[in-house]
Amino acid sequence: MTGEAMKQHDALIAIPCLNEEANIERLLRQLVQGRGDRSMPIVVVDGGSTDGTRQIVEDVTGEFPDVRFLHNPKRLQAPGVNLAVEHFGDNCEFLIRVDAHGDYPPDYCQVLLGEAVARQADSVVVGMKTVGFGFFQRATAVAQNSKLGNGGSKHRDGGGGHWVDHGHHALMRISAFRAVGGYDESFSHNEDAELDYRLAIAGFRIWMTGETFMTYYPRSTAWSLYRQYLGYGRGRARNMLKHRMVPKLRQALPLAVVPVFVGALLAFLHWIAAVPFVLWAGLCVAYGFWIAVSQKNPYGPMAAVSAMIMHFAWSAGFWSELLRIGRRRVAQ
Repeated sequence: MTGEAMKQHDALIAIPCLNEEANIERLLRQLVQGRGDRSMPIVVVDGGSTDGTRQIVEDVTGEFPDVRFLHNPKRLQAPGVNLAVEHFGDNCEFLIRVDAHGDYPPDYCQVLLGEAVARQADSVVVGMKTVGFGFFQRATAVAQNSKLGNGGSKHRDGGGGHWVDHGHHALMRISAFRAVGGYDESFSHNEDAELDYRLAIAGFRIWMTGETFMTYYPRSTAWSLYRQYLGYGRGRARNMLKHRMVPKLRQALPLAVVPVFVGALLAFLHWIAAVPFVLWAGLCVAYGFWIAVSQKNPYGPMAAVSAMIMHFAWSAGFWSELLRIGRRRVAQ
């Protein structure tokens, strides 16, 4: 382990981050306290923060020497986690990946370790509870917690206690992580699903735990939400092309949104061209009102708008990546 005395640790906690001055100190202190008597060094892998993140981490490092700061010149999360394992993973059995903008129960890391040992799992993934504060963020949280926004994704709907092929990354055996080559650093999004695919085909097992979870805070503006899901769509397209995967139904349905939207632009030729778009928009709005009535949730109608942004952006990202790769192959 680079710069570390030869000591066997239970786990390495890696936190890829960028401009997280509002959250990083609270998160680090929470993780330090939650380790109990287990040996779990913490490394913050920073992609070039321009706020006070680095200084905050260095101040915490002065108080807790096994909290480290590591500069990530490639900026993205995938190479950041790889870098953490390369520098500090040699004497650790497990890797725990923590998102700097999330919240975690006090015993989060210890529960993950207990689940890995009890289940003999190579990876333990968790469910996500999405929470918002401002008006748009709360509406987006409602959308992401519903099938309208998550399509029934297991790690979004809170299901746990079974073997899965993918989930929100929490813990991995470092031996398994290294055996498949870690994260693909060319992925800016969807790197977790891509790695899970390689883990599965290599024979490693992924356990979705129901014993703990993370709290996720969605984007707070329509534009930032759009950009996030645009990246998700691009990442999913790259993943499917790389591994020649067939999309699942919950992934295939949003793919139709951009073609449906383009078709609606032809409504001036014949009104029937707009029917698929009107049906999609109508179903989203109706689902939003159903949430409002059945859950007595006033954010239901606005959640429909957030879901439509997510659907359209995901579809646009997917198709734009396919077109980009297609143009590149033609040029070659």
